[in-house]
Amino acid sequence: MTAPAITWTASTAEHPARAASQRSMEAVARKAKDEWLALFAPDAVVEDPVGPSPLDPEGAGHHGSDGIAAFWEATVAGVERFEFVIKDSFAAGDEVANVGTITAFLPGNMRIDTEGVFIYRVDSTGLIWSMRAYWEFDRALATLRKVEG
Repeated sequence: MTAPAITWTASTAEHPARAASQRSMEAVARKAKDEWLALFAPDAVVEDPVGPSPLDPEGAGHHGSDGIAAFWEATVAGVERFEFVIKDSFAAGDEVANVGTITAFLPGNMRIDTEGVFIYRVDSTGLIWSMRAYWEFDRALATLRKVEG
């Protein structure tokens, strides 16, 4: 039996950024690319992870609709399934910081866990203006393992 795509044990108090983060996770879990892209403001920035990494060698983030769509293709499209476990969530101003683990199930029965802090900032209409994910690439890579089919 498969685990639920999203396990949320954090605060559920209403907040626009928290709601946007939840919609984002739900769209990713369903692999609903167009729905996910529609959650972002046209001039949004995705930094996942923040700073230089193999996913963003310059560390400048992925900008605008085209950049964010390219980020999806590079990071989400090839994943078979995602599970999100959010243990805590702190909303303030126009942002929310969610603390948890994202598990990606990859082809070949491989799995990788990414623990981090995932920060969403929304604009006045509730669209995501910024998504910044604080996690360590090498730490996540160290969890890569084969799982029983």
